[in-house]
Amino acid sequence: MSFPRYPKYKASGVEWLGEVPEHWQMINSRRLFHQAKESPLTDDIQLSATQKYGVVPQSLFMESDGKVALALSGLGNFKHVEVDDFVISLRSFQGGIERSKYSGCVSPAYTVLRPAEPIDGSYWGFLLKSRRYVEILQTMNDGLRDGKSISYQQFGQIPLPSPPLAEQTAIAEFLDRETGKIDELVAEQRRLMELLKEKRQAVISHAVTKGLNPHAPMKPSGIEWLGDVPVGWSVLKLGNISRFKGGAGFPDSYQGQTDNEIPFFKVGDMVNADDARVMRRANHTITEATARELRAFVFPESTIVFAKVGAALLLKRYRLLGQRSCIDNNMMGMTVGDGSSVDYLLYVLPLLDLELIVNPGAVPSINEGQISGQRIALPPIDEQREIVEFLTSVTAKFDTLTAEAQRTIDLLQERRTALISAAVTGQIDVRQPPRN
Repeated sequence: MSFPRYPKYKASGVEWLGEVPEHWQMINSRRLFHQAKESPLTDDIQLSATQKYGVVPQSLFMESDGKVALALSGLGNFKHVEVDDFVISLRSFQGGIERSKYSGCVSPAYTVLRPAEPIDGSYWGFLLKSRRYVEILQTMNDGLRDGKSISYQQFGQIPLPSPPLAEQTAIAEFLDRETGKIDELVAEQRRLMELLKEKRQAVISHAVTKGLNPHAPMKPSGIEWLGDVPVGWSVLKLGNISRFKGGAGFPDSYQGQTDNEIPFFKVGDMVNADDARVMRRANHTITEATARELRAFVFPESTIVFAKVGAALLLKRYRLLGQRSCIDNNMMGMTVGDGSSVDYLLYVLPLLDLELIVNPGAVPSINEGQISGQRIALPPIDEQREIVEFLTSVTAKFDTLTAEAQRTIDLLQERRTALISAAVTGQIDVRQPPRN
C-alpha cells in the first residue's frame, strides 16, 4: 500500500521540513501557541507529563507505573492546564511535547502551551511527537541533558507546518485509524511472545522435574513445588552439590580500568552477557595484587553468579563466568561440584521462588545459608546431560520464534513512526484513498 503525494509543493524555508504542500502555511510556533502561566484552580487535579501516556492524572500514572511524584508544598505554585494544552517536560527532548486530554495542573518546572487559535489537538499531538520534530528538538541541546527543559523561547524558534483546520482533522483521523491498526498488530505479536515465554518455561519446568521419559516410575519428592519425581533422581539441597560465596566490595577508586587480568563484574553487567548466559566482557578489571588487597575471592570459570541484594535478586537472572573473575558484594557465586551439570542447574535455578526466602525489609536480600538450603531434584549426570541437550534444542526454537516476533514488532513500529512523520509534514496526501 502506498499513498499519493500532494499535487503541488513549495519550499518551506526550513531545513528539517524541506518541501510542504503548496497551500499549507509555515507558522511561527509562538504565534500558534502562547505560554500559559495561570495558577491552578481550586478543584484542579495534579497531572503528570509522561512520554508513554501523555499528560494524565497522577493517580492514573501511579496505577500504570507504580511511580509517584508528589508536590511537597501543595499545588499553589503549579500551573493550570486545559484540555488540548501541550506541556513541555524535562524529557521532551527525548520524545516530543505532550498533549493533555485532561484539565488540571502540572509542576512549575513544566512549560504549558495553549493554542492561540482553533486547532485540531490530535493532529498537533502527532506532529509534536513525530520523529522529525523530536530530532529538531534534540538540536537544542543547551543544558537539556543536565536537567533543563526546552524553554518557550527555544520552542518558538522552530517554524511549524500548518494545514487548514479541516485538513488537520482529516490527517488526525487517518493517523488514529492507521496507527490503531498497527498497534493492534503489535499487541498480537506481544501476546504471541508472552505465550511463547509461558510454553518455553513449561517445557523447562517439566523436563527438570519429571524428566524426558513419560513412562518413568515416580516417587513423592516431599517438596510441594516439585511434586512427584522419577524414582532414580535424588532430592537434595543445593549446598550438597555446590559452594556459595558472596562477592567483595569494589571501591570507586579501583573501577574503570579495563586492561588488567581479572574481570570484576557488577550486577549491571549481568544484562550484557554475550549470549544472555555467559559473562566475558567486563567494564572493570583488577590485578591479582588488587584482588588480594580487596580480599576479593577470584571465582573459577563456569561459576554461576546472581544478584543477592535489591530488586535484581527477584529478576531470576543467573549467568556463567566465562573466565576467572571477581564479583561485587551485591552478587553471589555458586561453584558447582563434580557430578552436577552447570548447564542443567541454569535451567533449574530460575524455578526457585526466592521471594519465599528473602530477608524482610525495604531491600530484599538473601545469604549463603538461605540459598544453599533450597532443595531440588537431581537426576544422574548422564540424564542431566540428556535433558540439557533436549532443552538446548527446544528452547532455541522458542527463542527463534520470539526473535522473529520482536523483528515484526520493530518493523511495525518503524512503519508507524514513518507514517506519522510523512502525514504531518505533508509528504503524503491522506485525503485520497491509498494506492494498492
